[in-house]
Amino acid sequence: MTLAIVTTRAGLGLEAPEVHVEAHLANGLPGMTLVGLPEAAVKESRERVRSALTTSGFEFPLRRITLNLAPADLPKEGGRFDLPIALGLLIASGQLPPESLADIECAGELALDGHLRPVTGMLPFALATRRAGRKVIVPEANAAEAALAGGLEVFPARHLMDVVAHLAGQTLIAPYQPQEPAPPSIEIADLADVRGQHQARHALEVAAAGGHNLLFAGPPGTGKTLLASRLPGILPPLEEDEILEVAAIRSVSGMAIEQDWGQRPFRAPHHTASAVALVGGGSRPRPGEISLAHHGVLFLDELPEFNRHVLEVMREPMESGEIHISRANHERCYPARFQLVAAMNPCPCGHLGDPRQSCVCTANQIQRYQSRVSGPLLDRIDLQVEVPALQAKQLTSTESGESSQAVRDRVMAARQRQSQRGVINARLSGRRLDEVCALNAPDRAWLADTLDRLKLSARAYHRILRVALTLADLVGLERPGREQL
Repeated sequence: MTLAIVTTRAGLGLEAPEVHVEAHLANGLPGMTLVGLPEAAVKESRERVRSALTTSGFEFPLRRITLNLAPADLPKEGGRFDLPIALGLLIASGQLPPESLADIECAGELALDGHLRPVTGMLPFALATRRAGRKVIVPEANAAEAALAGGLEVFPARHLMDVVAHLAGQTLIAPYQPQEPAPPSIEIADLADVRGQHQARHALEVAAAGGHNLLFAGPPGTGKTLLASRLPGILPPLEEDEILEVAAIRSVSGMAIEQDWGQRPFRAPHHTASAVALVGGGSRPRPGEISLAHHGVLFLDELPEFNRHVLEVMREPMESGEIHISRANHERCYPARFQLVAAMNPCPCGHLGDPRQSCVCTANQIQRYQSRVSGPLLDRIDLQVEVPALQAKQLTSTESGESSQAVRDRVMAARQRQSQRGVINARLSGRRLDEVCALNAPDRAWLADTLDRLKLSARAYHRILRVALTLADLVGLERPGREQL
């Protein structure tokens, strides 16, 4: 047989489109041509495959070889195509039976001695293979990740010779037996550690119950960062499909996905982070911090210290829950359904309104500092809460606050009411929001008058309704009343 077709998959963000590696042998001067929009790492696979075949004891066909990665308009990158190319050459040259890969997909980078090296993005690959109803051969180091897809037969291989022996029916590779992911190594911080700050604690509970964005403002050392770090501990647990989405993002980012398995992400980038680091991008677009915080919390400490342009690029993802990255030769779409928690000082010195220490900033300095955060961005933050300095009596008190578990129970009860509506309160909009928050005539008139006096925008009006609905859910009311508004 002079033509062989091996099925594998490309990596395009969280997608893994099917790719057919076509290997054709023809008479003529020995040589190898690789077509199908391969990038540099894929073109280099010719030399890796040649060396791996010869050092493993197989015959490298001394004929005119044409390798096509179809479809031709799909960009291919990385070393994942080494193993499919090698198997295609073995089948085309008659060293493997053509039916051996009938229902199997494979991926893996080859070392020069034939050993298989792991590749990134294996979980999206495995999920797509499972949907196609096929089996998969992967490097041994990728087997645990591939098995997380569930319902998929995974064959882990160390060496090219192991793969060939399995396909030829000589020495079969035992399917990988998935193991339960290890429990998280880091204990989730408890809200009981926070002393005082009852209003800020309540705001944190409301934010968790409704999925609202939250801003803490106050002098240094008042517990803003401490409060933000406790939010993951009071959020509901991730569902199975959400766990796989979080793991898939970590997989394409080259991060260990078994670490903190099943926990909500908590990302806290430094204020010197660039726009690409925050939202994703690069010549080969990769997920940024907002995608790594998908289904979790993105904490931005010292919010005004971030570059204003960096903050502005978050506005669209905060509304849509995803980020589209377009480059000259690449386009990616990554999920970014995160919950934003930010913290800031009221002024450059941090002591505006602090009874412990006088502020030394001028009015112009305060105005310039606070204007670093734009109005449209603040308009997308549902809760903006002042965190005052604690009195010495509160600070030295041995009385602990309410535990995260107790708060989480109330949050879960509120989320249960929202699940009956089909979506959490932070994502309610338009007519559906008006239906759920059907106000009586006196409350509507009172709210309209308040909006006029405070000169609030339409987005602020919807924010008020969403937060009021969450407050109603926490106390078991069907719809918000005057107290919640």
